[in-house]
Amino acid sequence: MKVGKIRGFLLLLDRVEGSVYTRGQVVAGRVLLDLRAAVRVRSLHITAKGMAAVHWLESRSIGMNTVYSDYSSYETYFKKRQHVIRDNGDVTVLQAGRHEFPFSFQLPEENLVTSFEGKHGSVRYWVKVKLHRPWATVRKIKREFTVIEPIDINTPLLLSPQAGTKEKLARVWYCNLGHVSLTAKIERKGYTPGEVIPIFAEVDNCCSRTVTPKAAIVQIQTFIARGTMKLKKSVVATLQGEGVAPRKRGSWHGRPLKIPPVSPSLLQCRVIRVEYMLRVYVEIPGTSKLSLELPLVIGTIPLHPFGSRSSSVGSHYSMDIDWLRLTLPERPEPPPDYSAVVSEEEAGRTDQGLTLPEEDDELSGMLERPFFAYVQEFRYRPPPIYSEIDPHPPRSDMRRRCMTC
Repeated sequence: MKVGKIRGFLLLLDRVEGSVYTRGQVVAGRVLLDLRAAVRVRSLHITAKGMAAVHWLESRSIGMNTVYSDYSSYETYFKKRQHVIRDNGDVTVLQAGRHEFPFSFQLPEENLVTSFEGKHGSVRYWVKVKLHRPWATVRKIKREFTVIEPIDINTPLLLSPQAGTKEKLARVWYCNLGHVSLTAKIERKGYTPGEVIPIFAEVDNCCSRTVTPKAAIVQIQTFIARGTMKLKKSVVATLQGEGVAPRKRGSWHGRPLKIPPVSPSLLQCRVIRVEYMLRVYVEIPGTSKLSLELPLVIGTIPLHPFGSRSSSVGSHYSMDIDWLRLTLPERPEPPPDYSAVVSEEEAGRTDQGLTLPEEDDELSGMLERPFFAYVQEFRYRPPPIYSEIDPHPPRSDMRRRCMTC
């Protein structure tokens, strides 16, 4: 058996397998060439490239024939090349042994898209090495790497609440079953994989059949070529609630739906888009379902602790106002008596400690104490007694003055 002169030809990246890159970072590595004997080399170059490409076929019948239409498009983000051994007309002889050729490429600071693999297209980044020898086949090595374009969900747009309402008249043939209404809301638009989406929803079932509320996270892949779009929708997470009987109302008070490990949203690519939505729907037996869709953005930078506290104040406030009827019972409980909160001994001690001194010197000394001390003294003071009679009625001269005015 004839043994070739090349014992090994490898392309290694400095980072471990599975690591990711982002904008502005350096992709570095080395090419290893192990030779059994001397080899004549015409050129050796290394290329780094990133691009998005889509392709699909569509068929249609024209008479007895079937015509296929080819749709394809691509978008290049960068292409860089390093010539380790340049082809300048001469042949370079590499002696037997081990040869190592380091390389490095810096990714662009902008116009990058997260790596993605879809049904009709992909976004890929790779490093390729080509070894050209006289009167021999070209030796090639290709190594792909992953790029993550950061999407920060700590922005006002992605922190804003999302809500919607829909209503439907359920019908079976010519029989009206009644109206079904659905209202749903989530705290914000942006999430990251692994987070839980609390869903607030209310189903008002005025029809004659039991309905079932459900929720799902849907991924929408859009491929664009020659002015035509190809869509692919897939459900990545589901949630099912309990049935709502006829003439009844059902509510979700923050029902959790966890986001699985999915690719982030792709919104900046010209030929591929990846979008998400939360679909809250009601299944009605015998007729089509009532569906409500809320947009989602899957990011890469999770919610900051400080950002979540400041941003959740507005969202929680609006949620408490808009969704107060979902959380309050039909008959609110009366507030507790003051005696149930503060004992008579504490109230008596507080009354004794609040007697004002008679002389001005003692009053001035009392006001020199810290303000927090006065706050503590008034903690257990009872509220004033409500009365329909004004304890300070206006004087008669003031009443006549108001009449003249």
